[in-house]
Amino acid sequence: MGKIITLQDYTIEEIQSFCGPNEENIALLEDEFHVDITIRGNEIHLSEENEKLQSVIGRLLTLAKKSVRVSTKDVMYTISLGKTASLEEMDRLYSIRIARTATGKLITPKTIGQRDYYYALKDHDVVFAIGPAGTGKTYMAVVFAVQALKNNLVKKIILTRPAVEAGESLGFLPGDLKEKIDPYLRPLYDALYDMLGAEQTERLIEKGVIEIAPLAYMRGRTLEDAYVILDEAQNTTDNQMKMFLTRLGFNSKMIITGDITQIDLPKGVRSGLKGAINLLQDVKGIRFVFLNALDVVRHPVVSRIIRRYEEESRIE
Repeated sequence: MGKIITLQDYTIEEIQSFCGPNEENIALLEDEFHVDITIRGNEIHLSEENEKLQSVIGRLLTLAKKSVRVSTKDVMYTISLGKTASLEEMDRLYSIRIARTATGKLITPKTIGQRDYYYALKDHDVVFAIGPAGTGKTYMAVVFAVQALKNNLVKKIILTRPAVEAGESLGFLPGDLKEKIDPYLRPLYDALYDMLGAEQTERLIEKGVIEIAPLAYMRGRTLEDAYVILDEAQNTTDNQMKMFLTRLGFNSKMIITGDITQIDLPKGVRSGLKGAINLLQDVKGIRFVFLNALDVVRHPVVSRIIRRYEEESRIE
């Protein structure tokens, strides 16, 4: 038996936002729930009743009502939440306005994990963000750092990363120091360009307001009036992590990001990030945020690929 959802008090623009360009959001919902969906004026016709689908549609319509342009990412994440009965959390996500990019795009938390990360960054001086690639760990860290700089809360941003990548050593790479470390710091550059634009980013780097350096260059320094980001922290040793954390000076914040499933250290060397998780979780002023696969909002095809690989691993 079919179901009709009446869209009372919704404008044409809000219905179009819910549907997405060329009704791509509708196609995603149909594909995921195996239900035919037709839009007729101010009515949504479902070929059969499906409580989870109706709940997901309700949340997406709420987003459209808030003047949020409903993207395929929003649809995929809402579907994921619908499977875990956490849809009521959606309403609070889009009321948080973090910042705007250089082109004016509004940045809001896109997942519950990102929301928790946002509050951790607001309220703590040292934050560890741990989780897989694509969860927004590095991007959110840079967003907060740029906002602090713009609001004159700090005088500089320091971005660093251990020079360990699949067994390579900086000494074997061509070029000067900047040319050697730049490829390792590409995600940080991309986030800076998004927030400040390429030209302003390069000007601030030239002035030393934004400093990008290997982790070894932090030794012996006290970092005051600074926002300090350590990226790819899973590739630090225990000694490197201790050295970095003890550089914290007054009026400074540190964000440490990493993925403990992607450690490139030599066999037998413990990750400094793993050590910090074991040692520091109950230390006042430090907050650990653990992001997971649900916080990775993927292209639908990628989700299908991952599911197929997971199914194969279970069979084996």
